[in-house]
Amino acid sequence: MIEEIRIENLGVIGRAHVELGPGLTVLTGETGAGKTMVLTALNLLLGGKADPATVRVGSASASVEGRVVLDAGAPALARAAEAGAALDDDGSLVLLRTVGAGSDGTTGRSRAFVGGRSVPQGLLAELADELVTVHGQADQARLRSPAVQREALDEFVGPAHREVLASYRGAWAQRARVEAELTDLVDRARDRTREAELLRLGLAEVERVDPQPDEDVTLADEVERLSHAEDLRTAAAGAHTALVGGDDGTDEGTAVGTIELARRLLEHEGSHDPALAALATRIAEAGYLLADVSTDLAAYLEDLQADPLRLEAAQRRRAELGSLTRSYGSTVAEVLAWADTAGRRLLDLDGGEERIDELREERARLRAELDTLADRLTSGRRAGAERLSAVVSEELAGLAMGGAELRVVVEPADEPGPHGADKVEMLLVPHAGAPARALGKGASGGELSRVMLAIEVALATAPGATRPGTFVFDEVDAGVGGRAAVEVGRRLSSLAQGSQVLVVTHLAQVAAFADRHLVVTKSTADGVDVVTESDVRLVTQEDRVRELARMLSGQEDSHAARTHAAELLELSSVGR
Repeated sequence: MIEEIRIENLGVIGRAHVELGPGLTVLTGETGAGKTMVLTALNLLLGGKADPATVRVGSASASVEGRVVLDAGAPALARAAEAGAALDDDGSLVLLRTVGAGSDGTTGRSRAFVGGRSVPQGLLAELADELVTVHGQADQARLRSPAVQREALDEFVGPAHREVLASYRGAWAQRARVEAELTDLVDRARDRTREAELLRLGLAEVERVDPQPDEDVTLADEVERLSHAEDLRTAAAGAHTALVGGDDGTDEGTAVGTIELARRLLEHEGSHDPALAALATRIAEAGYLLADVSTDLAAYLEDLQADPLRLEAAQRRRAELGSLTRSYGSTVAEVLAWADTAGRRLLDLDGGEERIDELREERARLRAELDTLADRLTSGRRAGAERLSAVVSEELAGLAMGGAELRVVVEPADEPGPHGADKVEMLLVPHAGAPARALGKGASGGELSRVMLAIEVALATAPGATRPGTFVFDEVDAGVGGRAAVEVGRRLSSLAQGSQVLVVTHLAQVAAFADRHLVVTKSTADGVDVVTESDVRLVTQEDRVRELARMLSGQEDSHAARTHAAELLELSSVGR
């Protein structure tokens, strides 16, 4: 239930405090703009689109704040809590929407808050689905839509039917996904075969060559060494001779001999000075290092051989590896990685036929499931259509449409869809003996208003009903007058027995049934229309009689109009 709405700087409203409550609340007044702004404020709270043009001229921004009371455990409370919203101390939830006017014609920024926490505008729309049902002139036009008529019937049939519908829609979506994947696999079968063949050829070539990890790097080093074997031998032999001398066995003039001479000289005199002895030790270490190097050079010379056959074999192997690296990667490591990925991909491609068979089986299973669920939906809709026809027809009789009858017809659709295999159409017999006409073809605005109200009452009172607790009707009495208007007010009052109902009306016959009567008045300053804090006010007793008299005749002080207004109030109180 919406307890109150506070509005600042929205359209012609400078500031207004609209107190709502349980039961039926009507909003009347001479100024249509003021009533429109109240509905605009409510629309903003419910996540509607923000229009900077609605910000009051001269103001930087507009704001709308609403206080909502929900039952413990309500889904809307859980969703708000997920967003981090906090309840007030009295357990109510505060919604806030601000709209910037913008500057230089640019769009102003809109912000939304729930329970003190900034939230996306979409969250307000989510909460609105749980909180409020809004009916206006556009909704009456929507009632002509077969889809809306089908939705109303599904809502009326009951929660078990809606669970079947949810299962059907889930199966329908799953079948669509299966169909899409199956179509893709079948359409791409030739491409998959070609891809698989190319992968097999590539893998066969890799398997034939059988590259080993880092083999290309090792071969490159080997070929480089074998190609320069004589140059390497000359350099190593020259270095060995420089270190230890030639084959004559003398080391005079060699690096090792020179180092050894230096060591002996220092050691001979090192006993006289520890510093010189330390240098001798270091020179000895250098000698050991040179001796080791000379030994390694000798071993290198023994192993180093000019092997033309091995060089030729290494070069052939490099050519084989090169054929792979030109096609499947710049290095052997990349070739091996490609082969691993290609092997897995080939398994997927080879399993395509198996997957196609699986998908076909899944499609057949889903088709059978959809047929079963569709039959259950059809049975539920046909049974519900009879009940809904009877309930709404009874309501229409009470709405001064004696002899009128609503017929809800369920027929097979041209082809099944995401909502079942049925076509739902509502036909109106406006009076006894008249032909049945589709609501979308020929029903007047007044007839649509009353049919919509009758359907809403039927939905709200149906077993297992899940309608939101608050209903908003914007001129639901359009095209209605006289006794029909009285009955519209009576039905709205009946609906408000278990719900909160807010009605914008211009008919005194409807307003007389209100539990709370709010009036939007207009004041002027310097010839400019303005609305101040007192412009939305609650009227009771004599003030209410005067407002009803104004609505009846345009003259609130007319004795005849006031008498008629009092009679309406007395009439509305009978049976309440």
